[in-house]
Amino acid sequence: MNLGDFGWGTVLFQLIGFGLLLWLLSKFALRPLLGVMQKRQDMINDQIDSAERNRKESEKMIEEQKEELKQARVEARELIENAKKVGEQQGKDIVREAKAEAERIQHQALAEIRNEKEQAVTELREQVASLSVLIAQKVIEKELDASEQDKLVQDYLKQAGEEL
Repeated sequence: MNLGDFGWGTVLFQLIGFGLLLWLLSKFALRPLLGVMQKRQDMINDQIDSAERNRKESEKMIEEQKEELKQARVEARELIENAKKVGEQQGKDIVREAKAEAERIQHQALAEIRNEKEQAVTELREQVASLSVLIAQKVIEKELDASEQDKLVQDYLKQAGEEL
């Protein structure tokens, strides 16, 4: 084939047909295809952005939870320490109250002993006084000599000792 045999009309017709084909493809296939591809690209970008936001929010929530857990541990430690202090204070209070009660009971017992002792001494004095009066009456009635008087006093003292 020779260059001269080449028909410019055919070339022109093929160029027009090719241009028309390109125009039809761009109008009915390429634009919708590019639109679908753009929508898909936008959707992928949105999903990537959403995933990144979710990741950041998750990291933030994890940090917040770690901080809350740390705070809860501190509060738990404080509660335990306070409970120990309260327990120790209550123990001290119980011991102090028990000592005070024991001291009160001891003082009360000592007061009762003193009262009973005083009562016994008073009764003893009354008995001694009445025995003394009785002895004096007997001595006056009998008008005894000294040895009989000593014996009588000894008998009455012995009798008074047995009664007590």
